Amino acid sequence: MTDTVLQIDGVRKHYKQGDNILSILNGADFTLRKGETVALVAPSGAGKSTLLHVAGLLEHPDAGEVFVNGRASSGLSDDARTAMRRSDIGFVYQFHHLLPEFTALENVMMPQMIAGLSQIAASERARQLLDYMRIGHRAEHRPAELSGGEQQRVAIARSVSNAPLVLLADEPTGNLDPGTAGYVFEALEALVRQSGLSALIATHNHEIASLMDRRVTIEDGQVVEG
Repeated sequence: MTDTVLQIDGVRKHYKQGDNILSILNGADFTLRKGETVALVAPSGAGKSTLLHVAGLLEHPDAGEVFVNGRASSGLSDDARTAMRRSDIGFVYQFHHLLPEFTALENVMMPQMIAGLSQIAASERARQLLDYMRIGHRAEHRPAELSGGEQQRVAIARSVSNAPLVLLADEPTGNLDPGTAGYVFEALEALVRQSGLSALIATHNHEIASLMDRRVTIEDGQVVEG
């Protein structure tokens, strides 16, 4: 049995800008193994977000294939892609995107209840995750009442609430000061290690990148070891 949970095979992605074609990914290949953390470090505009969006089934590649846990995604219907994304992939963005009218606890419960979990079970798991992220004492506070680091820790807890196989993070500490960024990443890394998740994390922070299992970058539309 393979231990590959995410495989990007010959992926191409371009965008049209007026009369011009902007080529971002040119036959990119990438493999993420079970339990592995990989830093994606590349200059702005190199295609980090595009790669994460294609890997997370948020965008269709123009060519190539994305396999999630060995299953090809290109032939799936939109509903099937959504179901795969909901069950197998977690996302963390630079901005937390928490729902402002709900508490931290309710924000972490929401994806679980959408997936069919009972309110009691969702609440129990949400509290466990918030405790693990060392934010349990703020469970009943709304996002506006939390600091930036606290908001991001809630967003991380929400991203793994449905126990995905893969976590994709796009500059998850980019809006935080260095001290808070280090604290949040430490909590993120501990959660990934403890749960056996596989993570691809885009970051400009080389200190944070050095803590991961390996580093990749994007050069001329290709994913290469960094």
